[in-house]
Amino acid sequence: MGQQVAMTGNIAVANAMRQINPDVCAAYPITPSTEIMQQFSNFVADGDVKTVLVPAESEHSAMSACIGAAAAGGRVMTATSSQGMALMWEMLYIAAGNRLPIVLAMSNRALSAPLNIHGDTSDAMGARDSGWIQFFSENAQEAYDNLIQAIRIAEHMDVRLPAMVGMDGFIISHSIESMTLLDDQAVQDFIGDCITHMPLLDVDNPKTFGPLDLQDYYIEHKRQEYEAMKNAKGVIVEVAKEFTELSGREYGLFEAYALDDAEIAIVALNSAAGTIKTVIDELRSTGVRAGLLKPRVFRPFPAEEIAEALSHVKAVCVMDRADGVNGTGGPLFPEFRSALYDAPKRPLIINRIFGLGGRDLGLHHVRDVYGELQKIAGTGKIETLAGYITVRN
Repeated sequence: MGQQVAMTGNIAVANAMRQINPDVCAAYPITPSTEIMQQFSNFVADGDVKTVLVPAESEHSAMSACIGAAAAGGRVMTATSSQGMALMWEMLYIAAGNRLPIVLAMSNRALSAPLNIHGDTSDAMGARDSGWIQFFSENAQEAYDNLIQAIRIAEHMDVRLPAMVGMDGFIISHSIESMTLLDDQAVQDFIGDCITHMPLLDVDNPKTFGPLDLQDYYIEHKRQEYEAMKNAKGVIVEVAKEFTELSGREYGLFEAYALDDAEIAIVALNSAAGTIKTVIDELRSTGVRAGLLKPRVFRPFPAEEIAEALSHVKAVCVMDRADGVNGTGGPLFPEFRSALYDAPKRPLIINRIFGLGGRDLGLHHVRDVYGELQKIAGTGKIETLAGYITVRN
């Protein structure tokens, strides 16, 4: 079911938005996500969607408008990147705290300074604790599929949290790929009608949004948000199974590539996974049991499932396309290391930061990482816990 097409990641995401047909889309485009809103605005102008498009004066204003529209009871979407997301951060917490199922498409881009418009995941990682569900995509097809599923997940009555769907800026957002678009009606049937919950415009049942919430109830409301994020894990798996029946494409909390019998493994997000898979196939042909765990979902963090998937591996490298600037590695690393802490048998684990600001990850870089993991697996010793690759010496 669907149409085989060639399009960029941004255009694929814009087409998913067209098929979803949100009630409101407020945005202030920023590179490299600008193309998403340019294309979607064409759909609005041509009457292909009934969406009210709000061109805001800043990303902070864009998310503020999304919050208002979602609180009123609408299905709401937006898109941003990098500094745009940074300007939204105050409002990201308000969207999540008010349990508003806004869906945001994101072409991941480095944060300034220095100024850089190319891809890494520092923007999403800066927002990882804002209460938003976070999906990551290896290619245009996954970005398209994740966005459609995100609507169902965010609006689920056991969740009611906003969700962001990321893909690497320029590497995926501007690269043309072969992919499949589902039929428009199939997408509409899959997502269903917008589920409202206590809409602000229900004048027969007046209510207050965003009231002052001091010691009396604040922690109880944050606990509810915490429980909703826990619930999201099961809903993500449930929706993915339904999506497989629709599309034939399988999704879970993460992808395990050649991992079942792996002795050494890499953990990496987004487009880097494709490069790593190529090296895995190469190494497997020579008898090296290498594998990959590619997270699709970072929030909620599937710690138990990750521990089960990696506990048999001898050595693991978590590769971060962002630096936590804490002196001990990137943001993925401590969470994966923590997930393995209580495992009865756990691998030795290291961290390598790579590709910041869009720097290419080459096959030779991945080979070097697997070579280091082979050495660690053989000796049982780690020489360098955390460090950089793809960087000039």
